[in-house]
Amino acid sequence: MSRFSHFLAVDWSGARGPRQKGIALAVALAKGGPPVLVAPPDPRGWARQEVLALLLDLPVATLVGLDLGISLPHADAGAFFPGWEASPADARGLWALIDALCAADPHLEAGSFLAHPEAARYFRHGAGATGDRFLLPGALSREGRFRRAEHAQRRQGVRPVSNFNLVGAAQVGKSSLTGMRMLHRLGGRIPVWPIDPLPQEASSVVTEIYTAMAARLGGVTGAATKLRSFAALNDALDRLGSPPVAGEGPIDDHSADALLTAAWLRRVHKDRDLWHPPSLTPEIARTEGWTFGAL
Repeated sequence: MSRFSHFLAVDWSGARGPRQKGIALAVALAKGGPPVLVAPPDPRGWARQEVLALLLDLPVATLVGLDLGISLPHADAGAFFPGWEASPADARGLWALIDALCAADPHLEAGSFLAHPEAARYFRHGAGATGDRFLLPGALSREGRFRRAEHAQRRQGVRPVSNFNLVGAAQVGKSSLTGMRMLHRLGGRIPVWPIDPLPQEASSVVTEIYTAMAARLGGVTGAATKLRSFAALNDALDRLGSPPVAGEGPIDDHSADALLTAAWLRRVHKDRDLWHPPSLTPEIARTEGWTFGAL
């Protein structure tokens, strides 16, 4: 797995609006050196369509890590949306459904999907506004449903939030749904592992990442895994065998996540076990995908 010359980490956002301060990109080079932030085209932040355009025009073989859920739980109930006849058969069908229902939403937003009278029933929208199918057989207590990859993450000491949850600062549902629209727009031009197999030749590959897993390998302990100072970030980078980044004082957690995870991808991508997790069956790969690094 030494085919990649660049490692690009994307800290994503599902917030509304044309530009997102919560999106951060960082790249680490296979030949070494500190990870570097990729400046957005506009000082107001990245537009999701600009990230899509960047991915479609990668000039070299790049391992891209997206900090979002690339699919929804399927194995627990035998369907993404049990009881809804439009429930797709696989992850690519899910992406297509979300994008079609959100065709009128600007900026790759996903509000129309979440407002759909059938789709809305499966999500936790807020206190007193939880969909009546948020908790189904297979749900993990009142936290909701989880993919097999997220169960694996829990075994490794991190606490993912269900992609069906739209409530709270830690929720990832909105960012995952907007990310699935972007994945659909890639149109198969870049393989998305493991939904697509790894190509035989050297080329770019997109994966799902969870920045908390990179933080754990970087020595971050406790419930909070966010790094908010250059000193803490450089301590974690040192544990990953990466040179430090320049700077002192505070750093926003989106930039820190992207920088740390780019270095983490460079550090761990040659571990063959990470590409062959025990619970990753062909059916799970086709429907739920996986989080790179989860075993």
